[in-house]
Amino acid sequence: MAQAKQDMGSGSVKKLMLQLMIPAVVAQVVNLLYNIVDRIYIGHIAGIGAAALTGVGLFTPILMLLNAFAMLVGAGGAPRTAIALGQGDKEQAEKIISNSFTMLLLFSVVLTVVFYAGAPTLLRLFGASDATLPYALSYSRIYILGSVFVLLVLGMNPFITTQGFAKTSMLTTVIGAVINIILDPILIFGLGLGVQGAAIATVLSQAVGAVWILHFLTGKKTILRLRKDYMRPEKKVILPVMALGVSTFVMMSTESLLSISFSSSLARYGGDVAVGAMTVITSASQLCTLPIQGICQGGQPVMSFNFGAGKKLRVKEAFRFQLTLCSCYTCLFWLLMMLAPGAVAGIFTSDTALIDYTTWSMRIYMAGIFAMGFQIACQQSFMALGQAKVSLLLACLRKIILLIPLIFILPHLLPNPVFGVFLAEPVSDILAATITTITFFSRFNGILERGAAKV
Repeated sequence: MAQAKQDMGSGSVKKLMLQLMIPAVVAQVVNLLYNIVDRIYIGHIAGIGAAALTGVGLFTPILMLLNAFAMLVGAGGAPRTAIALGQGDKEQAEKIISNSFTMLLLFSVVLTVVFYAGAPTLLRLFGASDATLPYALSYSRIYILGSVFVLLVLGMNPFITTQGFAKTSMLTTVIGAVINIILDPILIFGLGLGVQGAAIATVLSQAVGAVWILHFLTGKKTILRLRKDYMRPEKKVILPVMALGVSTFVMMSTESLLSISFSSSLARYGGDVAVGAMTVITSASQLCTLPIQGICQGGQPVMSFNFGAGKKLRVKEAFRFQLTLCSCYTCLFWLLMMLAPGAVAGIFTSDTALIDYTTWSMRIYMAGIFAMGFQIACQQSFMALGQAKVSLLLACLRKIILLIPLIFILPHLLPNPVFGVFLAEPVSDILAATITTITFFSRFNGILERGAAKV
C-alpha cells in the first residue's frame, strides 16, 4: 500500500503522469501498427488478396463489439480500483479486480457462443457477398473461438496501468504485436494457411498477452492481486463497475453503427471512391485519437488515486496537464491535415484518383479534429472521477445524438450531398466538445468538494 501512495500521492504530478502516459501512448501506437501490418499481409495473399481483405474487414463490427464488452469491465473497474487505493482500501480494490476477471470470463463464454453461431447471418448483414463470405467466415470463427484471450488482454490490462505499472502494461501490447507480426508471414505464406493463418496468429499473440497479464497479477511485483476468494461476483462490487464503464462501452459499440452509417450514405451519394476515401480518412483519424486516448490512460490513475485520497490540488494539476497535452496534440494534427492531406493519404494508398478525392474530403472531415483533445480529455476525466451518469450522456451526445443523425440530414440540406456527409463529422466534433468542456468546468469544483464516494 505504501508503494501506491508514494507513486501516486506525492512528488511531481507532471513527471509521474509522463511516466505513465508515454508507455500508454506507445502501446496505442503499437496496437495501431499491429492492425495495419495484419491487413497488409492479408492484402498480399496471391490471387485472393482483395477479396480476403474485404472479407476480414467485414468482421470489424463484431471485433468492435468484443472490444466494447472488454472495456465495459476494464474502463469501469480501473478508475474505481485507483479510487479505492487512494482511500486506503486495498481489500476493496482487490475485490474489484477479481470480480472484473470473473465477469470477463462470463462475457467471453456468452459472446463466443452467440457470435460463433450467428457469424454467417451477421456477416451477410454487414455486406458480405458470395465471394467474400468464405474468407470473412474463416477468419471470424477462429478469432471468435479465441475471444477469451482478447477480452482478458483488453479488460485486465487497465488494472495494471492503474497501479502505476505503465511499462508492464505497455509490454503486454508490444509482446503481442511482435509475436503477431512474426507469426503472420509464417502461417499465412509459409504454411499456406491464408486468412486462417492470420486469425491463428492473432489468437496466439493474444493468448501470450493474457498469460503475461495473469502471471503479473498473481505474482509478487503487483500491488493488487487476483484472489480466488474474491472472484465470486458481488452486485455491490460489479454493478458500479459496469455503470462507470458503460459510457466507454457505448462509445466503442456505436463505432460499428457509425461505420455502417457513413458507408451507406457515401455509397449512395459518392460511390466506391467516396467509400474508399472514408477508409483512408478513418485510418488517418486513428493517428489522432489513439495517442490522446493513451495520454488519458496514463492520466487516469493519477487523477483517480488523488481524488480518492482527497488531494484536490493534485487532481486539478493532473487535469490541466492532461488537457494541455491533448489539446496541443490535436491542434498540431489538425494543422497537418489542413496543410498536407494529400501526403497523409499517400501513406495509405498509391491510387491517384483516390488520393485526389481523399485530399478534398479529408479537409472537410478533419476540420473539427482539434476539438477532440478537449472532448476526450474532459470525458475521460469524468471517468477518472467516477462520474458514470454524465460520462454516459456525453458518450451518447457526440455519436448517437449528433453525428449519426447529421450523416443522414445534412446531405439533404446542401447542394453537394457528399460534402454534407463529410461535414457531419466536424459539426458534431465541435458541438460535442463545446458542450462537454463547458459541462466539465461547471461541475469540476463541485465534484472535488463532494469528494469520492466510498467504493
